[in-house]
Amino acid sequence: MDTKENVNASEKNENKKKKKDKPYKIPTPLYEKELLKLQVELVKLQEWIKYKKLRVVVVFEGRDAAGKGGVIKRITQYLSPRVCPVVALYTPTEREKTQWYFQRYVPHLPAAGEMTLFDRSWYNRAGVERVMGFCSDEEYHEFMRSCPEFERMLVRSGIILIKYWFSVSDEEQERRFTNRLTDPLKRWKLSPMDLESRSRWMEYSKAKDAMFAYTDIKQAPWYVVNADIKKHARLNCIRHLLSLIPYEDVTPENITLPKLKQDTGYVRPPIHEQTFVPEYYSSAEQTSATMGTKFKHGQKKD
Repeated sequence: MDTKENVNASEKNENKKKKKDKPYKIPTPLYEKELLKLQVELVKLQEWIKYKKLRVVVVFEGRDAAGKGGVIKRITQYLSPRVCPVVALYTPTEREKTQWYFQRYVPHLPAAGEMTLFDRSWYNRAGVERVMGFCSDEEYHEFMRSCPEFERMLVRSGIILIKYWFSVSDEEQERRFTNRLTDPLKRWKLSPMDLESRSRWMEYSKAKDAMFAYTDIKQAPWYVVNADIKKHARLNCIRHLLSLIPYEDVTPENITLPKLKQDTGYVRPPIHEQTFVPEYYSSAEQTSATMGTKFKHGQKKD
């Protein structure tokens, strides 16, 4: 009996130790409440940027699956895409490969009253292009020399340049990659390049360290986000972004909607002449029947 009690006590102590060693994760209700508060402030920041005609560039860089896209989605969720566009450029075309390296990014820089978010940026050359051999040594070293001057030029022109690096551990990246392999909604995120990056972890680390050594400049410093816990990374990054740009609440005052004017002389066309989307979910019975049937894709052509 004593032996069983000792075993049970030992197991309890071990479980307590595991719980103690486990890193804190913000509870979902608290996370959602805090996120909404920050998103309200982002709307105020958006209105301030429009009002003061500011030009803001926010660069998001980091390892694959570090959570950059998730943060960007939460930032832009309630913002206007016209004021806060997201730039995520694809592989350069053959013509773009012959241009000045920064040329393909310059057209996407913001005009007055805009905040542009770069989901990866000109730093591709210091990271994936360097590690995967997509650029020559000469092109790489020229980038390292010219990038700080390019960014200083942006800052001198009046652009507010903010750079975030999302840091994720080897173990957490592997867990997220495994999740993408099994989740049909996320499988598209896993490219052959991502898989290759797993086998070149150390090369990417060296490239990142070299990049920081050259481009962590006073006028546009790098801010590192600990991204092992996604919810923490999102809140911390948004809160920090809001702290970097002093703003005031200039959101429009409440507006009274005008009453509709009745036009008795206009006859609208018959409603049966319009083509409507089938209402699969118009009632509880219809919804139940719809959920029980397999979704049909469009007919394939012969």
